[in-house]
Amino acid sequence: MSNDKDDARELKDAAVKSIPAPALAYQPPVPNNYRPAIALIGCGGIAKNHLDAYRAKGYSVTALCDTKLAAAKTLRDEYFPEAIVTDDPEEIFARQDIEVVDLALHPAPRLGLIRRALEADKHVLSQKPFVTDLREGRKLIELAEQRGRKLAVNQNGRWAPYFSYLRQLVKQDMLGEIVSCDIQIAWDHTWIKGTHFEKIHHIVLYDFAIHWFDIVTCVFGQRKPIQVFATTQHAPEQEIEPPLNAGALISFDGGLASLAFHAATRFSPAETTVVTGTKGTFRSTGPVCANDQITLTTADGEAAIPLEGAWFNYGFAGAMGELLCAIEEDREPENSAKENLRSLELCFAAVASADSKQPVKSGDVLDISL
Repeated sequence: MSNDKDDARELKDAAVKSIPAPALAYQPPVPNNYRPAIALIGCGGIAKNHLDAYRAKGYSVTALCDTKLAAAKTLRDEYFPEAIVTDDPEEIFARQDIEVVDLALHPAPRLGLIRRALEADKHVLSQKPFVTDLREGRKLIELAEQRGRKLAVNQNGRWAPYFSYLRQLVKQDMLGEIVSCDIQIAWDHTWIKGTHFEKIHHIVLYDFAIHWFDIVTCVFGQRKPIQVFATTQHAPEQEIEPPLNAGALISFDGGLASLAFHAATRFSPAETTVVTGTKGTFRSTGPVCANDQITLTTADGEAAIPLEGAWFNYGFAGAMGELLCAIEEDREPENSAKENLRSLELCFAAVASADSKQPVKSGDVLDISL
């Protein structure tokens, strides 16, 4: 047999020259002049990130509400000492000066409060996942349109610096037609033991992975997914009920996305995203939710992308900032509830597929049981 041909030559790295990183506007959007009074309803653990982000951007939080009044008072004293506190959401809705309501609650109590806020003519930022029933989500979207209010979803991962930069690359067509999007995350999610979250069977595919289903939706744009095939497995020696290993394959016409979640990783947690297109490849890797090694490779060469900021709390500033910009400019927010339904369709299909062990068409599953 001849040895003239090197059978592995295609796998060898070709020399790639260094090129400058494209300057893209990936930082959280900030309205020019609009600084409305904001109320936060729900003062649980994640509320600190909301308030810290809003304070850093100079936004005005004038009221905090929680059924546990002490929790609202504690956050008020730390972040916005002049704000009022209450345990009654109706007090928030009755105030004419409050224009924007941030609802940082679990889905069940949040649904009715979104409706009440819209009926009170407030713009709303809903915590994610937006709804557990797409039909209810559509009703809320219709109500927002009827009242002339903006309804957005706190998909804060969109403004994590590495994902925000990726979204800008896609918008500028710098990657070309998307061929693939592969995301792998290994981390320890067992912190949920003993919390409300431990009771959610699909805590990984539903509550956690909604961020990454949303990113896949952003990457593939208006291309409709063909089907979703997902699976879950319990990890060896895991001590909580929800399966902590999960994966999903999402088929598009001419494209494929793969998501792998390993939530029982005790050592060396990491996250990697690779997006390939006909014009280039985006790659990010590093700590979970904090990728700090980002490259763009095209026919011209490879650029190392220096980014500043972090998901916590650029992401929270971005979600609220985009809503405020949309109100100021009288346009649909990029993180609108209507747009978010597409991400939920993927998520719901993945959950149904994992349960049935069969591929599921995105959009066929209208609700999810928690």
